[in-house]
Amino acid sequence: MHRLRILIADDHSVVRAGLRALLESRPGWEVVAEAADGREAVEKATKLKPDVAVLDIGMPLLNGVEATRRIRSSTPSTEILILTMHESDDLVQQVVNAGARGYILKDEADRVLIAAVDAARHHKPYFSSRISNARSAEELTTPPDGTKVSRQRLTPREREILQLLAEGKSNKEVANLLGISVNTAEAHRANIMLKLGMHSLAELVHYAIRNQIIKP
Repeated sequence: MHRLRILIADDHSVVRAGLRALLESRPGWEVVAEAADGREAVEKATKLKPDVAVLDIGMPLLNGVEATRRIRSSTPSTEILILTMHESDDLVQQVVNAGARGYILKDEADRVLIAAVDAARHHKPYFSSRISNARSAEELTTPPDGTKVSRQRLTPREREILQLLAEGKSNKEVANLLGISVNTAEAHRANIMLKLGMHSLAELVHYAIRNQIIKP
């Protein structure tokens, strides 16, 4: 029998432990890796190619939406489920557009995670009941022709740098993390602020919190 290989990513070790215990209670299911931030999740998913990845949306260094995009790009066979505390239509659409198969509210995870992973392993969508009751399945799984979210104008690299800056990283720290020069990091920062029409780091932080890019 094919064992189901799962990756879990959350910045809280107690959450990861709970998820592991729940998932491995199912015969034939194995958590092959854990990650504490989005960059680690992408690295481990790319290396191990799990069948399903369960990602917290609010991870440091790289949030769940951006991590989803990267995993889907590097390992298209891995299905992704997003865990979140937020009941947000906009966030659901971002998750779907990024390539995730499902969206689970954390306060329902103990009841629905097994069913969600089972759906994902069969390449079927799964959304928490409070989300799916509010919107039709077609709305949840069909990306829109356009988007109203200004953040979508940013490139993937700019979105990554926006998160790092909002988390309090300096230009030098951003450069070291991403393997780019400080001048390039500064140029990206200036371009991000220009695109978003912002003039201070405080505005970027408020923007990142408002759009659930980082946790408040």
